[in-house]
Amino acid sequence: MSTDIKVPVFPESVTEGTLLTWHKQPGEAVTRGELLAEIETDKVVFEVPAPADGVLADITAGVGTTVKSGEVVGRLDNSATARPAPSRTTPKPETATSVTIMPAARRLMEEHGLDARKVAGSGKGGRVLKEDVQKQIDMTILSGTQLEAQSTPGGGAPGMARIDEPVPLAVTKPKPVASTVPVVPRAKNVRAPAGERPERRVPMTRLRKRIAERLVEAQRTAAILTTFNEVNMQPVIELRTRHRERFEKEYGVRLGFMSFFVKASVEALRHFPEVNASIDGDNVVYHGFYDIGIAVGSPRGLVVPILRDADGLTMAETEAAIKDFGERAQSAQLALEDITGGTFTITNGGVFGSLMSTPILNPPQSAILGMHKIQERPVAENGRIVIRPMMYLALSYDHRLVDGREAVQFLVMIKELLEDPTRLLLEV
Repeated sequence: MSTDIKVPVFPESVTEGTLLTWHKQPGEAVTRGELLAEIETDKVVFEVPAPADGVLADITAGVGTTVKSGEVVGRLDNSATARPAPSRTTPKPETATSVTIMPAARRLMEEHGLDARKVAGSGKGGRVLKEDVQKQIDMTILSGTQLEAQSTPGGGAPGMARIDEPVPLAVTKPKPVASTVPVVPRAKNVRAPAGERPERRVPMTRLRKRIAERLVEAQRTAAILTTFNEVNMQPVIELRTRHRERFEKEYGVRLGFMSFFVKASVEALRHFPEVNASIDGDNVVYHGFYDIGIAVGSPRGLVVPILRDADGLTMAETEAAIKDFGERAQSAQLALEDITGGTFTITNGGVFGSLMSTPILNPPQSAILGMHKIQERPVAENGRIVIRPMMYLALSYDHRLVDGREAVQFLVMIKELLEDPTRLLLEV
């Protein structure tokens, strides 16, 4: 007796996916509910569980195959017994010393032929992330370049890096950090031997292609305009410093800046409903709820999980939800419902050191708020020059729906609420 292994039923917004990896091979025993394969879509990664106990008899869709909802990708033999597993000197590609390797990291390791045991994981629970693999690749390239230079008389041939010269490394994405002043490693490139111009062609992931499509769509269909302001963060910093320890002890979560911005945004959206609205054909849809998207970086790319009914969340609940989003984004555990919808988005480029930017809309939303790096600057207060921790704010909006006056007033209200955070508590 055999049982078909089928692709999970995708939601209506997902039409197909790419088979990322098989966690079992033909001949291996599986138990009902055990993870067999992973399928990447343009939104999230879906898991394919075993439909019954048995032995994996056949795989009909290999890694990299495009599959559709409900399609058969393999077959289980319910009556067979597992073949003896071949002796292996290296761990399975999915784990290294029982540590999970994320799909994007695994693909990169396979492309470069890396041994999973040599890559140290920095993710939650020791998970191996794409950044960890890229770091190991850079170290390997650097080591090889230095050895070549050592073996060359006079320190190296023309075009070859010398030991006493700084050897550039391949570009790696800096990991997001919680500090407002993150330390970002300098991006470097390996110097190729003279006469060579190496290139590496890698297919775009479905998520990256979807991100590209949506960004181009936003710029093509919306009349995007950006207005700027700056906010003195000292009142928020003082309030946060005064209550941070007690807050963390009481609620078990760190008090960050994002919850203040979420609260301020919700209050401003109440006063300017067109900023919380969207265009649907010839109609304007005014949303009577506040679902705030929080842009989060992940090994697969940018994702925007949604804080549902943010107006009803406390500061602690907001911080806990954002922390959970960040952790699940790093381990590719966000569900489709986590990233679907949203009426307004907040993105924080400041964690990477961005001083100012013009964020792009997340269609069909009509506005997005950009936070940036907090930096001490001289400002005028009551006729005196003082040093204050300042942050530039950017509001990109769809001019088809939101007029400049409303956009500017919306941003001014956020500024005023943050510079007098007691108003957020009193809701005035």
